[in-house]
Amino acid sequence: MATPHVLVLPFPAQGHVIPLMELSHRLVEHGVKVTFVNTELNHSLILGALASKDGESNSIGGNGIDMVSIPDGLGHGEDRKDLSLLTQSFSEVMPGELEKLIGRISESTGGERELTWLIADANMAWAFPVARRLGLRVAAFNPSAAAMFATRTSIPEMIRDGVVDERGLPKRPGPFQLAPLMPAIDPSEISWNRAGDPEGQPAIFQFILRNNAAIHHAEAVVCNSVQELEPGAFALFPKVIPVGPLISGSAGAADGDNKPVGSFWAEDESCAAWLDAQAAGSVVYVAFGSFAVFGAAQLVELAEALALAGRPFLWVVRPDSVDSGPWVVEDLRRRAGPRGRVAGWCPQQRVLAHPATACFVSHCGWNSTMEAVTNGVPVLCWPYFADQFLNRSYVCDVWRTGLQAVAAPAGEESEAGRVVGREAIRGKVEELLGDAETKARALALRDVARRALGDGGSSRRNLARSVEGSHGRDN
Repeated sequence: MATPHVLVLPFPAQGHVIPLMELSHRLVEHGVKVTFVNTELNHSLILGALASKDGESNSIGGNGIDMVSIPDGLGHGEDRKDLSLLTQSFSEVMPGELEKLIGRISESTGGERELTWLIADANMAWAFPVARRLGLRVAAFNPSAAAMFATRTSIPEMIRDGVVDERGLPKRPGPFQLAPLMPAIDPSEISWNRAGDPEGQPAIFQFILRNNAAIHHAEAVVCNSVQELEPGAFALFPKVIPVGPLISGSAGAADGDNKPVGSFWAEDESCAAWLDAQAAGSVVYVAFGSFAVFGAAQLVELAEALALAGRPFLWVVRPDSVDSGPWVVEDLRRRAGPRGRVAGWCPQQRVLAHPATACFVSHCGWNSTMEAVTNGVPVLCWPYFADQFLNRSYVCDVWRTGLQAVAAPAGEESEAGRVVGREAIRGKVEELLGDAETKARALALRDVARRALGDGGSSRRNLARSVEGSHGRDN
């Protein structure tokens, strides 16, 4: 029986590349051939980060994953954080480029190990009819919470029930809940209403509707989540297959190695050595992901809050995460003093798994949320963008493994002058660190996630059955 050859296509953003790369490693472990497709810019970023780490740029290829790229239609210097611009461009350009790529791969293999499947991000559903037309089987991958997938695919019901209008905009105040055991969220904080400039919201909403319309092309929807963590969402959509958390080196990984995950920036490996020198359960870890941008005034308040807390802290400040220039990063390093460490990018999974890490001040991206869950780390939630507000609701209201850092969304800070003061932040950090019950719940949730990945666990079984299905056997 021929070995399956899978083409993997993420949405072109760091938080989407990482879980699909993790899934690709799992597939390779099951004997599947993987060709991973990034946009040209992201492809160069990943290879550059790998080269700076290893002195060579083929590390992922050495792990059984071929890396290829296609253009996204945007020119050099155009703002790829403008999601309405990005989605419009790649929706027009990438279908044709994907078709040409599939043709090139078919010609190069000469029928041997030819492509059999496309696994694409559910946010790239334009690719599904392209693949089907070319004879590939199709699976959708949901990189966010199952509750987020449920929310996006329940838009007709939300319009019918008066939660949002036909444009996706809030129609009534107050939180709503799709189903029991699911997180409640205010309509103003649904992902498409928190996706950047409000002027781009109509384009983002239409993009989601187009994805929803194409999802029927997929034979299966695979999700980076755990059945036991989101029972309400999976009850609402029982055909969605949870195979997470997709984390390197966690229970359930074949060899425990931290394989390359497609990072866009070189990881500061010295963070691990610095953590080794800290006492167990002492370090406040602060990281806001790959997208958030803060004003200098808010970063200074956060720096002073961390200093006032009197604990060692490790703070990830990306070079492009400050809207006031690179001088701010040097100022933050000065303010950190001998107790704190400011890094450009960290191996986050290793940081959260380290015994010195006490808590996580986070934007609540789904990858970060799952990494915190898998390591039993309580979270101080500071959402910035898109689905992060729903994830905060899981952490603070459903699982109760963390606290909310601020009342106002961080993304509004520069517009409305809502700078959260150092004393308020320090107080929340101390409250979280002093909450033994929250820590106990975080450890209990860790055990749930790890059991799902272990022998006989729900996620491990689901992945094995999915791979069997890719060989053509019933699953």
